[in-house]
Amino acid sequence: MSLLTPHTRSRYMIYKTLGYLIVLMGAVHFSGALVSIAYDETGFWVFLGTTALSLLVGYWLVYLGRKAQGVKSRQLFLLTTLSWITICVSGTLPLYWLIPDSSFTNAWFESVSGLTTTGSTVYAGLDNMPKGVLYWRAVLNGIGGVGIIVMAIAILPALKIGGMRLFKTESSDIGEKILPKSSNVSSAIGLVYLLLVIACALSYYLGGMNGFDAVTHAMSTIATGGFSNYDASFGAFKDQPWLLWLSSFFMLLGGLPLLLFVAMAKGQKRAMFNDPQVRFFLLLVGLCTAVLTFYQVEHNHRDAFEALTHSLFNVISIITTCGYASEDYTLWGNLAIMMFFYITFAGACSGSTSGGLKIFRIQLSALMLVKQLHLLVHPNAVWTPKYGGRSIDDSMLGSILAFSFVYFATIGLLALSLSFYDLDLVTALTGAATAVANVGPGLGPIIGPAGNFSTLPDGAKWLLSLGMLLGRLEILTMLVLFSPAYWRY
Repeated sequence: MSLLTPHTRSRYMIYKTLGYLIVLMGAVHFSGALVSIAYDETGFWVFLGTTALSLLVGYWLVYLGRKAQGVKSRQLFLLTTLSWITICVSGTLPLYWLIPDSSFTNAWFESVSGLTTTGSTVYAGLDNMPKGVLYWRAVLNGIGGVGIIVMAIAILPALKIGGMRLFKTESSDIGEKILPKSSNVSSAIGLVYLLLVIACALSYYLGGMNGFDAVTHAMSTIATGGFSNYDASFGAFKDQPWLLWLSSFFMLLGGLPLLLFVAMAKGQKRAMFNDPQVRFFLLLVGLCTAVLTFYQVEHNHRDAFEALTHSLFNVISIITTCGYASEDYTLWGNLAIMMFFYITFAGACSGSTSGGLKIFRIQLSALMLVKQLHLLVHPNAVWTPKYGGRSIDDSMLGSILAFSFVYFATIGLLALSLSFYDLDLVTALTGAATAVANVGPGLGPIIGPAGNFSTLPDGAKWLLSLGMLLGRLEILTMLVLFSPAYWRY
């Protein structure tokens, strides 16, 4: 008979799972070494060192967790949060050791930004950075896009940890479970993600990018992460408008639910367009693009095709929380600034690689408003709203209301905290919004599409890093850890 208590066995399972994640990251570190060797860069020694360190720490944690026999469902929240923090630390080390004069704060910020697919950067001079560093930034986007927890799902069923439950603590997907096992879900999502990256890379390459740029930008595009190899972001390619159109298309795909691609592959041909959030998302993109195109033509007297190209690209980039910029759209006029600020909060579809509030929450909030208006007129009526042909009960509407409140309260509190560092209103407010929504650029001359986050105080960078993690884990996963009730056994 085992003398281990359930609490002890759960702790061992956390060790074991984190250990496997770190070992997997060790393999990713080694790929960075191969890239550095291919481009004859001395940075391969750093990657080899971080590979060895990852394997050493990872297998040590696996050894500590050798007696693991399961974990309580409530501890999945802790495991999810620790997984993200652990991988963020792993992503920090190469940046800290490879980039000259990089502080740990800057390396941590960049790692968190990459893995949460926020895309904010504190580094300038990207055009001349070693290929190993640029590759590592793109890989961080790639890993974050598909989700660290999705990687873990592949091994969690074998560890008897309840993979699907863990996946739901990281993902807001409300769609039906198309595949019966969490390992199948992980494999299907991973395959769809990989095929999208390959298709995007080939399209970029055929469109005129060199092979390295094509691969790295494909990873950040499908991940809706926004890291580019150039200080001008995707504006480095604005003299090749077809690349902007290709990027717009693949960013749009990255903003769609990944599981619906699986459903289509399994014979449900209209699964994507039958989803109400997809239809509303496409409608919103089209409407915003049309308004900004017309505004640029009339207000800035711009060529119609050029206005359409840049409006479409930047609208999709912001609403999918990718964060690429083809040019400084804050110079388009006040209407453009206000519209981009609004769609910063929206996000794309649930179950996609994007961040933000998510389209389905906006739609359900609208249903809640309609229901309240209906009850004001007919207070005794029984009216059950429907979404996608399914009835929505009050508990789900209540959870949407609670999340929306916490979401905007978090942005407000973070903006207030940033003002402690004497940041101006625009920088503090849009910096908080872009961090929690995982968008990338904010507004204003400092952190806008033409700037970066390098000049912010270190304290502000740590606050924004916390905001990015909260946003990626949809706030409640981390917030529940601060509840005293959570720690009572």
